[in-house]
Amino acid sequence: MFDENGKYIEEVTEAEVIEEVKSEPLFTNDFEAEFEKPKKERKSRGFFKKAVAVAVCAAVAGGVFSFAMNVTDRAIDKIKIGTTQEALSDNNKITLSYSAMSDVDGELSIEKIAEACLPGVVSITNKGVSEIMTFFGNYQTESISSGSGIIIGENDSELLIVTNYHVVADSKELTVVFSHDEAAAQKGDDSYINIAKVKGYDADKDIAVIAVNLDEISSETKSKIKVATIGDSKEIKLGSGVVAIGNALGYGQSVTHGIVSAIDREVTMDGVKGGKITNKYIQTDAAINSGNSGGALLNMKGELIGINSAKIAGNGVEGMGYAIPITDVEELIGELMAMKTRDVVPEEKRGYLGIYGTDVTSSVSQMYGMPVGVFVQEAIENSPAAKSELMKGDIIVAIDNVSVSSMAALQDRLTHYEAGEKIILSVKRMEGRAYIDVDVSVTLGSKKDAGIEE
Repeated sequence: MFDENGKYIEEVTEAEVIEEVKSEPLFTNDFEAEFEKPKKERKSRGFFKKAVAVAVCAAVAGGVFSFAMNVTDRAIDKIKIGTTQEALSDNNKITLSYSAMSDVDGELSIEKIAEACLPGVVSITNKGVSEIMTFFGNYQTESISSGSGIIIGENDSELLIVTNYHVVADSKELTVVFSHDEAAAQKGDDSYINIAKVKGYDADKDIAVIAVNLDEISSETKSKIKVATIGDSKEIKLGSGVVAIGNALGYGQSVTHGIVSAIDREVTMDGVKGGKITNKYIQTDAAINSGNSGGALLNMKGELIGINSAKIAGNGVEGMGYAIPITDVEELIGELMAMKTRDVVPEEKRGYLGIYGTDVTSSVSQMYGMPVGVFVQEAIENSPAAKSELMKGDIIVAIDNVSVSSMAALQDRLTHYEAGEKIILSVKRMEGRAYIDVDVSVTLGSKKDAGIEE
């Protein structure tokens, strides 16, 4: 064997090389210290070190490379069922990058997350009515839109699903298809399509809970659907891996993967019933497209950390999707789940409040320091509102804990109540120089009793 100057040195056997590598690993924390030693001390081992270096370089180019790959394969096998530390404890020279097949610190592969969580996400179809504004006036037309939902729980008679409010707004008919039934439903088998009803919603938070009657779900489907596992969106960090599941483009459930690219990103968007609403979201580069709204954003443990919203994405924006942090709305979702499921009441039976009001938009709110909601200009004479403790100047912000931010939202919510029902209006009332919270009880009447022609 020759050194780099062509000088012959003593032959070193393979066994000696391996023994030397074992006793003194190539990658040592004392690397810099070695070269700070006096020259005489370094020279005493110079020839052997050179021999080892030459032998190892040759081995890496040849046989030892395959040995290292075998060790790496064994480490990957371990990492699927253990942790990084366990996998690397017997060979500290091997480092492994993140793999979708890994199971590190409780994290699952994307395949496992999809398998475990797809049964908890549903496809939603909204057959509704859209209002079109033209030069000649406004007119209504039928519309069909698609979205997603997440199975969040059940009660004695209903399966409960959380979604975005804009997915179910203005619906005349809501239908749900479970992931297990998608193939049959897409082939036209209507027996796999389930009717859903809106249970409650908060338009300002863009959250709604809908319900499917348990008696209408087949026993086979019941055995395969799953309730989502709730995570803690406060624990996520920039760069954390996430998986999005939803009914992208209305084609059925799909899975995308990315990272958290921003936390508490404040975004303002148009409200369904007019005005602007501003909330904080999780930003991710996982693809979230039309139809994904209401679907699940999951951490790498398969836990629900966000409710996706495709509505926020603007034209020309790529690589940025948004999700409502689950921890921010967990309490609200619980309240909506406990509400009475309501259908839209036929107009002849519909309850009547009786006010003249105007919108306090977010821009007006910022300019004048007023709460967003419906400003009561006047209670109509002899109306249910006039007979209650509602006052001129009150700002209505909710009905039975369901937020309303405009007259349109107030009117829409009232369509779910019959004449004779009692409601609780949450209002902001000026007292001195500050607004205080007041609950006003109102028993709704009918337009006929109020002398209003239908």
